[in-house]
Amino acid sequence: MTASGSAHAHRDEPDRIELRGIRAFGRHGVLAHERRDGQPFVVDVTLERELATPARSDALEDTVDYGAFAQQVAEVVARTRFDLIEALAGHLAELALADPSVDAATVRVAKPHAPVSVEFDEVAVVLHRKQAR
Repeated sequence: MTASGSAHAHRDEPDRIELRGIRAFGRHGVLAHERRDGQPFVVDVTLERELATPARSDALEDTVDYGAFAQQVAEVVARTRFDLIEALAGHLAELALADPSVDAATVRVAKPHAPVSVEFDEVAVVLHRKQAR
């Protein structure tokens, strides 16, 4: 219990749902062979939203259906085409914020097979967007 007698402690960090390592094949890139042949992409999404209600209710309708959202992310990666992974990440952030219960979203799009002439693990972009309220 806090000094005010409430069982709820003040938290500096928002509640969040994290989806890590969503893998999908897409045709994003500036080079013709990237658009033609495609390659794998890996997406991480963090959705910031209030989770006290679903923590109490244990009801799916009180939260984000992360299984359905992960499927949407994979479909967007597979069905859209962007030159830049920055644009893909921006589109995915807009998709996340289309749910009014999501306060903010962080999207990381990684391109493990990017055409880079040095040895590397992956190239990635990370965008953080908030609801315009």
